[in-house]
Amino acid sequence: MHPTLKTLAVALVAGTFAAGAVAQDKAAPKKAAAAAGKIVVNGVTIPQSRIDMMNKELTASGQPDTPERQRAVKEELINREVLVQAAQKRGLDKQAEVAAQMEMARQAVLVRALFENEVKANPITDADLQKQYEEFKKSMGENEYKIRHILVDKEDDAKAIIADLGKGADFAKIAKDKSKDPGSKDNGGDLDWGPTARYVKPFADAVTALKKGQLTTAPVKTDFGYHVIRLDDVRPLKVPGFDELKEQFRQRAQQQQIQKLVMELRGKAKVEER
Repeated sequence: MHPTLKTLAVALVAGTFAAGAVAQDKAAPKKAAAAAGKIVVNGVTIPQSRIDMMNKELTASGQPDTPERQRAVKEELINREVLVQAAQKRGLDKQAEVAAQMEMARQAVLVRALFENEVKANPITDADLQKQYEEFKKSMGENEYKIRHILVDKEDDAKAIIADLGKGADFAKIAKDKSKDPGSKDNGGDLDWGPTARYVKPFADAVTALKKGQLTTAPVKTDFGYHVIRLDDVRPLKVPGFDELKEQFRQRAQQQQIQKLVMELRGKAKVEER
């Protein structure tokens, strides 16, 4: 669908819902009768489950359940049914692109339902989350460090920089001129405060071996290149409490749960490319 037409369609649906209460007032006797029983549009009955689902979504979004909202929901579903019937009459549901989009929407609903079912069937307990939190807390260490570094491709270049710094050269200036780390070079190599868990092991090990104000005496090699590191300061690390992070851990655990399900199902599936 053309982007402009898609936007227009969304606006139309939103507009019909917003105008539902107004339209209801203009046809109060007719809609009062419909409210007492089924809603039938050109012989097609709008199922109660559809009304319930829209009400559920609106309630979840924080909209209060009022008689006006109930009327607006019915007006919206009537308008949708009229539009769908018009689209079907024109054969749009038979067009290949539209049919493909409808199938993808159906798949998305089923996949979401499967994920929700999996999480519900295998709930993650607070005890599980507490265990993950303790492991996370342990991995973060006791301190956080304020460090600067200069990253270069060649070991000899890193050695030359260390020698220059030993003679009193300005660390920040060299970082701006020679470091290939785009995230820190413009700040004079400053990586700000952070725990060693943020860094790859050779880098982290080098940081913890330094004392405040010290510079690495030899280049530190990682997959990124060769680093010259200076430790500017150290302070105790304050890890947020379990209650502050619990929901984040729950979301991560659920994502891992879903990833495991996907991998298990893929492992059992027979996939062919013909």
